[in-house]
Amino acid sequence: MSLLPINFETLKRKAKKNIMPLLTPHLLKLRINTYAPYVGAGIKIDHIDLDQGLCVVSMGLNSLNKNIVGTQFGGSLYSMVDPFYMLILMHQLGNSYVVWDKSSHIEFIAPGNSKVTTRMKIPSSEIMTIQELAKDGDAVFREYQADIVDDQQKVIATITKTIYIRLRKYSKSRDQSSRIENLDD
Repeated sequence: MSLLPINFETLKRKAKKNIMPLLTPHLLKLRINTYAPYVGAGIKIDHIDLDQGLCVVSMGLNSLNKNIVGTQFGGSLYSMVDPFYMLILMHQLGNSYVVWDKSSHIEFIAPGNSKVTTRMKIPSSEIMTIQELAKDGDAVFREYQADIVDDQQKVIATITKTIYIRLRKYSKSRDQSSRIENLDD
């Protein structure tokens, strides 16, 4: 029996929530670039600016991400895009909104035989549109598309993501706690 009213894990959780500052873009980039699945796939954030709604991600071709025919593995291509629209929206909209991935689709256009790059951007006008659509408590579904290009700027894959957004006070997911500042929870 502990003499302390709270255990270490509870204290750690409270410290993260109340004391730790938001990650700076540099620290967020470092944290995601050292995330084991991204390291293994060779995925790297080249630039991230959540305030401007921008993320640029690249992936070199190596023995860990080649598929059976020697080109970029499709799952790794998808992983280049997977969390970033959601992260951008969570940051831009703030804690008053619940943001979830709803669905994704990848269209393979050409084999990836070199380093590949994708650029994801959500403009401020889109944030204002979402806020307007969500103001009465309705669920909002928005589609975003990212092209993955090779080192010759040829599109090799297009990923379409549908994101669910709703004002938190109208959502059943009020306890969504995965925030950018708590990435390792």
